[in-house]
Order: sequence, then structure tokens, then C-alpha cells
Amino acid sequence: MTDETSPRALPAYAERIRHERRRRGWSQKQVALHLLKAAGNEIGMAEFESVLRRVKDHEAGKGRPRDPYPLLYCRAFEIPEARLFEAPASLEAAADQSADDAATSVTSPSLPWIWEAAPTADALYDITKSDLMLDRRRAVKTLAITAGVPLVDPVQRWLAAEQPEPAETHTGRIGMDEVAQLERAVTVFREWDNQHGGGLARKAVIGQLNEVADLLRDNHPRAIRGRLFHVMAQLSKIAATMSWDCGMQTAAQKYYVMSLQASKPAGDRPFGASVLASMARQLLYLDQPQDAVELIRLALDGVRQSATPRLRAMLHTREAWAYAKMGRPESFKRATGAAEEAFTEISADDPDPEWIAYFDAAELAGVTGGRYLELSRQANKFASDALDYIRQAVALRQRTSMRSLALDQVGLAYAHLISGDIDEAVTVGSAAADTAGQVQSDRVRVQLREFYLEIETRKDPAVALLRQHIRDTLAR
Repeated sequence: MTDETSPRALPAYAERIRHERRRRGWSQKQVALHLLKAAGNEIGMAEFESVLRRVKDHEAGKGRPRDPYPLLYCRAFEIPEARLFEAPASLEAAADQSADDAATSVTSPSLPWIWEAAPTADALYDITKSDLMLDRRRAVKTLAITAGVPLVDPVQRWLAAEQPEPAETHTGRIGMDEVAQLERAVTVFREWDNQHGGGLARKAVIGQLNEVADLLRDNHPRAIRGRLFHVMAQLSKIAATMSWDCGMQTAAQKYYVMSLQASKPAGDRPFGASVLASMARQLLYLDQPQDAVELIRLALDGVRQSATPRLRAMLHTREAWAYAKMGRPESFKRATGAAEEAFTEISADDPDPEWIAYFDAAELAGVTGGRYLELSRQANKFASDALDYIRQAVALRQRTSMRSLALDQVGLAYAHLISGDIDEAVTVGSAAADTAGQVQSDRVRVQLREFYLEIETRKDPAVALLRQHIRDTLAR
């Protein structure tokens, strides 16, 4: 072997990428998948092949990775950029870097940490105004997500005492009837998001949010002001979810933060806890389970006296999700048991707010089954539990929640695959592709793509037809 073809002749970055991949036992295809997941944007199978070629070229030393690949590699490997591309190439020393360094690899100082009411409205007005003029493709490429101490520490301010109410005023541009119309608009946007995903209605939500923020720059009677902040908090959360569905991870996190901050002057700590749960879910999708569990603990601490059983059940499922991600099955089962116990306490005599109504028996079964599915990838003994729970979720799922149904179906197909039932995996996988084609959701696309990679090398003719079906769906 000549020096030119020897691994020793490779550039340092190529050696480091190869080293980090092999440490994790990943194939180059798995690296490409992790890069796509880190990007979080709308990428079909054709783009996957392009990313895979880039991975192969980078490992072969055929050109240093260019933006956004350095950040994507660092997020996929959970290590700082300096360690992968700039530090001296002592790979053994690099392997000993602490997990704290890894957390800083996805840190961005751009989140608007503002906890006072009036500046929150001003900041959100400016953010939404800029967002309405932003090119979506450029926004998708903005990949910096805040994690670790820079995220968890500021969020703890959410637990602080409420700010004193301003003096009562009787000025303002709107009355209670107009506020009620805005609240009805929130319901319409939430239902749209649940059924279709966020791709088509995001700008409409951002425009409505901008109008509410503008209204809150004026003085209003206390009752109107509180309800307007509650509308702002809910619209911000919907905007965050829709941004995520469009692949705009950075914008999604920013809107979640604004929703959390707006929940304080709204005087709705339970809603704030639900926002923390959504922020944790985003971190879980981005493989940051330790930060996610910290946010859930903050949420649980904040609502111990005020959470309804349904809200407590939802929070415990997010806690269980984090433990499943960490590979801690006993902690997962304990948190899942707490969720199921809380769910049995739900009573018609103790009505829930509309924003938590989505968490029904189907959602509990779906999220629990999804976590058993994650554990089954580590140990097959959990596959039967995954099948039982996800079957129940699919049977119970309302067809108005198409995004959740698609995620359930992909999970069920995956569970059948792990259990060795190829025929059933193909049948359910085809149904999942059909459902995925009806929603605008990056989360669904990512899950469907992961399933595709699992069946990519199987020779069965029925599997080949399913692969083509999935490719067609992702291309659309």
C-alpha cells in the first residue's frame, strides 16, 4: 500500500471523522442519516444519496467539509467543532474529552431570554416581523440549537415568582369580543396543525402572532391583557411546532422560548409546563436526552400543586422518553407507570384546558409504544411491548390527528420488522407511507426515512415495492 492510499496519508479531518464513526460502530449510511436528522429539513431519498456521497468523500479526504457539514458532524457525533476539525490530531486524547464539551457543540447565544411582560411583547413583535420576511430555504439552513447550561439555566427563571401586575388601565384598542375571536383563531390553528402539520399554515400563524404582539404594546385593562398574553403564548407554541414541521429547528426553539415567557404574564404555569415538555421533545429528537429530562423536572417542579392528572401524565411520558433515549429501561418503566397511574385519575368532573385535550388514550399508548420501540432496538425483548402499545394507539387514533397516526404507523411497521414479521411490516409500512403523504411534517419524513434505511438491503419483492412507495412519498 502506497503512502497516497494509506490511511496515514489522509488529512486530519478525514481521520477524525472515520475515528468518531468507528467508535460508535456506525456505517457510513448511519452517519449520513444522523447528518440529515441533525439538519432537520425536508430531505428525500435523492438528497440522502447525495449526503452519503459527501460522507464517503470526506472520509476519503476528498475535500474538507464545507458549511453546513462541520456543524452537522459535530451535532451527529455530539462533540465540539474544535475537537473534530481544528484540534491537534491526538485521537486518543480527543476521545477523553468530557460530555460537558459535547453539550456546547450545539450552543447558540441567540435565544431571547426576556421575562418581563412588556419587553416580551416587543421582542416577539420584532421576531415575527423579521420571520414574515425571511426566506424559508435560508431559515432551514440556520442550524444552531441551544442546549446544555445556556438553555437549562435561563429556563429556571420560569419558576421565579410572578412579576407584579401593572396598574389597572382602561385604554386599549380592543374589547372582550375581539379577544374571544382571537382565542377562537387559536383553536382553528391548533386543529389545523394536528391534522395537517405545519407546512401550509405557518406564515398565517406568524402573521396573527405579530398582530397580537402589536396589540400588547398598548395598554389594556388587566383582564384583557392577561387573555392576550395567553393567546400569545398559545400562538407561539403553535408557531414553534409548525416551524419544526417545516424543518426550521432554530426558529422552533425560539418560538418555544417566547411561548414559555409569555405564559408568565398570562398567569398560566400549567401551560408553561406544557411548553417545557415541547422543548424537551425537540431536544429528544435531536438526541439531547439529559437536557430534556432537566426541562421535564423543572416542569414537574413548577406544577406539583396545579397540574391536572392529564398534564401530569403527559409530563411523565416525556420523562420516560428521556430515560428510554438514555438506555435506562427501569427508569423508563417507573416514569411510564407514573404516567399511566396519573391517566387513570382523569375525571370528567375535573375538566382540562383545551390545549392538553390532545393527550388522550391513543396518545398515551402511542408515545409509550414508541419508547418501547426505541428500547427494542437495544434488546429484542421489548418488541412485543412495542407492538401491543402501538397497535392500541393506531386503533384508538382519531383520523383528525394525521401526523400522530403516521408516526404510529411507521413505529408499528418498525416493530413488526424487529419481530421478524416481514409481511405485516410491509402492509403497515405501506399504510404509513399513504398517511405520510397527507401531512406536511418533517418529523414524519425523518421517521419514514429511518424505516426505509432499515429495509433498504432486504431482497423480498414485496419489500422492494414498499421501498419504491416510500421513495415516491418522500419525493412528493
